[in-house]
Amino acid sequence: QVQLVESGGGLVQAGGSLRLSCAASGRTFSTYGMGWFRQAPGKEREFVSTISWNGGTELYADSVQGRFTISRDNVKNTVYLQMNSLKPEDTAVYYCARAGFLRIGVSSDDYDYWGQGTQVTVSS
Repeated sequence: QVQLVESGGGLVQAGGSLRLSCAASGRTFSTYGMGWFRQAPGKEREFVSTISWNGGTELYADSVQGRFTISRDNVKNTVYLQMNSLKPEDTAVYYCARAGFLRIGVSSDDYDYWGQGTQVTVSS
C-alpha cells in the first residue's frame, strides 16, 4: 500500500511563495512518475504539474508555467512543488499523486494513488 502525505500549505499574500512537499511510502518511489493537482471550491480537480521517475521530464499547466517548479528527491522519497508569484486564483487544495510505472500524465486517470491534500490560500 502506497501512502502519500502532503505538507507545506498555508496562507500567503499575493506575490508570495510556498513550497509543498509530498512524502511517499514504499521502496519503489523512484520508478514512478509523480504529479500535483489542485481543486478550488466549486471547481473540478485540475492538473498542475508532473515529473518523470528520474526527473528528466517536467510538464506544467499553462496557468502555472514559469511560476511553479516541480522536483523530486528519490533518496528521500519526496516530490516538491515550489510555487512563486502566487495569485489569488492559485487558491485550492493541492494533491500529490503517483502515476503509473515509468509513466507520467496530465489526466487524473493516469494516477492511482493520491494524498489527502494540503490547503493553499492566497490573499489579495
